[in-house]
Amino acid sequence: MKIYADRFPTAARQLVTDLLVVAWVYAWVRAAMWLHDLIEKLAVPGQKLEGAGGGLADNLADAGGKVGRVPIVGDDLTAPFNKAAEAARSMAEAGRDQQALVGDLALALALALLVFPLGVVLLGWLPLRVRWMRRAATAAALRSAPAGRDLLALRALATRPLRTLTRIDPDVAEAWRRGDESTVDALAELELRALGLRPTSRA
Repeated sequence: MKIYADRFPTAARQLVTDLLVVAWVYAWVRAAMWLHDLIEKLAVPGQKLEGAGGGLADNLADAGGKVGRVPIVGDDLTAPFNKAAEAARSMAEAGRDQQALVGDLALALALALLVFPLGVVLLGWLPLRVRWMRRAATAAALRSAPAGRDLLALRALATRPLRTLTRIDPDVAEAWRRGDESTVDALAELELRALGLRPTSRA
């Protein structure tokens, strides 16, 4: 599998593009993390509410336990403390719910922010990059195969612009059909050059 071209201009362009893609992804990931952290700050009131409610519930429950030890009227006096402690626990639970809601919102918005930039990379740049690597690997293998230059020449005939082909020979298809070696070599080199690869070497 070839990752970069043999020829400097093409290889340099690919390297710069890859670095830009990495920088693009990194910048958007950092932006998503920043947004996530920013929204998570909205959970601070919920944390304080949970802490206050939990602390109050514990204090009320402790006070109710002490009051309950009072002879005769202890049970009657404990009931208001227990109800107040339950209300405080509900307040703490509301604080936890608010934190969970903010956490879910922060995650959802961070992921939503990444959808477009990662989509551009995964659906735009990556398929083109993988396609080039496969084509370049195949062409590099054909370059050294006995009949590889004929297949590369055929590929050039099928894909290269007509104006470029006619510069090799005005009747380039006929020259290829009759097996003109100079034409076949020129076509094979044209296909390799288009992929940024070195031309085929012949003994």
